Amino acid sequence: MSSRGHLARQERRHAEHQEFRCQPCGKLFPVPSGLKVHMKTHTGERPFHCGECDKRIHTGEKPYQCPHCEKSFRHKPHLMKHVRVHTGERPYQCTHCEKSFRQRSHLTCHERIHTGEKPYLCSSCGKSFSDPRHYRVHQQLHTGDKPHDCCVCGKSFSQSSHLLKHQRIHTGERPYKCCLCEKSFARSDVLKVHKRVHTGERPYQCSVCGESFTYLGVFQSHQKKHAEELP
Repeated sequence: MSSRGHLARQERRHAEHQEFRCQPCGKLFPVPSGLKVHMKTHTGERPFHCGECDKRIHTGEKPYQCPHCEKSFRHKPHLMKHVRVHTGERPYQCTHCEKSFRQRSHLTCHERIHTGEKPYLCSSCGKSFSDPRHYRVHQQLHTGDKPHDCCVCGKSFSQSSHLLKHQRIHTGERPYKCCLCEKSFARSDVLKVHKRVHTGERPYQCSVCGESFTYLGVFQSHQKKHAEELP
């Protein structure tokens, strides 16, 4: 038995009912050695040097093959996460509600909804965030960074999801189909508004006269008329 394997087993035994939290970012680890390695991402420490460059991998070898599709991975933990996409397994259960998650990091972010914890603080404006992804997107408001470029027209976007929506202008793709008629839409929010034609939902109600409206734009125009009527 290797000393490293023996140490890992000991750590798991001692940490069976506890987790180790990274103070800078809030990420949780089941064993202290995992936290120790993770901390190097904050300190910038790189104890293992490649003989060719500063990177770790040159061969591109991906020995861990998914049994359900053609994807393969360099590391077994990455394969295990991916396989849950096929199996639907959600092993990480929220202790506050019934929701469960495929990845521990997703559970950690979700539980902050219950605790109110927001560990990601913007140094520019003081706004704080519970999710590191939302924090990174927010940072781009200050830097003006738009790394996602449209290959058709050259327009750039701060988020990949915004680029994806934009590209449908060029492709004509309409992936959001109404289940009540044959119409389809490029954006999910437009489909949501369209469905009100079928359901009769009128979510915008005027506080002055009580009239309700299906569309926000029509509601706003109605409110302006009331404002113009005021002496």
